[in-house]
Amino acid sequence: MRNLTVTAPPTAAPPAADEAGATAQAKKQKGAAKRRPSLSRRGELLTGYTFMTPWIIGSLVFTVGPMLWSLYLSFTDYHLVLGGDFIGFENYRAMFEDPMFARAVKVTLLYVVLAVPLKLLASLAVAMLLTQKRRGIGFYRAAFYMPSLIAMSVGMALVWKALFAADGPQDQFMSLFGWEGGGFIGNPDVSILMLVLLSVWTFGAPMVIFMAGLLQVPGELYEAAEVDGAGKWHRFVHITIPMLSPVIFFNVLMETVHAFQMFGPAFIIGGTAGGPAWSTLFYTVRIYALAFVDLRMGYASAWAWMLVLAVGVVTLIMFRAAKNLVYYAGEDNR
Repeated sequence: MRNLTVTAPPTAAPPAADEAGATAQAKKQKGAAKRRPSLSRRGELLTGYTFMTPWIIGSLVFTVGPMLWSLYLSFTDYHLVLGGDFIGFENYRAMFEDPMFARAVKVTLLYVVLAVPLKLLASLAVAMLLTQKRRGIGFYRAAFYMPSLIAMSVGMALVWKALFAADGPQDQFMSLFGWEGGGFIGNPDVSILMLVLLSVWTFGAPMVIFMAGLLQVPGELYEAAEVDGAGKWHRFVHITIPMLSPVIFFNVLMETVHAFQMFGPAFIIGGTAGGPAWSTLFYTVRIYALAFVDLRMGYASAWAWMLVLAVGVVTLIMFRAAKNLVYYAGEDNR
């Protein structure tokens, strides 16, 4: 009798193992696809970098490079003609012993404290008037915005200087009432106020931002407050100001930084000496005088970097304060 040998068929791999292997392979291919952008995506990236390249090169050459170079110069006694050597922090030590430093800081801080609040109050008041629906409101918006385009220019500073100078139109008009004090520009007690007035006149830019913020305040809030018997003042204090606080913070920040950089009109009106009697000796004017009159580039660079540090500290303080003072709609922690 023959012995019959039965051979078992080959055992197939479990279905679960096949599925796991296929899933792992698919994930691997998907990850590789993510790491390798498609040709169209590469083209988009190349186009974007191509358009960004001129701006990047310009920033490196005309902004980042000069800033780093001036930082190095601030630690040297570099003279524009004679050259110089590395002296460490000697420029910064000499700065605090320089009597002109205290005068420049005093004039600049006085200007910031006066010009920024007055300018923002004027811009907010006019913005509230120009957000009302009245006939011809577009003309008035353009008219109030126009001074901000020309007022801080050199030409307007020359006009301002002639207007308030001795024997100028202002002096002649005041003489009709017995005024014999000369022009306001030549009076060290009020000359800086003329620059403050010029700045306040250019309230067009913050005015437009205030208008945009006012138009975003929900009208239902005013209607509900009016139904509850709230007057105009209470609606302004308890609705307008809180809802407008992010815009107010932005304008305060930008105008403060801009005020610290005041140069053009002050240079035209007071010159590099900050006359009369150093009453218009702004910090930036003193930097210009040190760099391009005295040719002390190293010392001027130290002054410039001290201004950068001061503005940075003020900005940081303002952002810290904004956490408790600024209300953002939709955020419960404000």
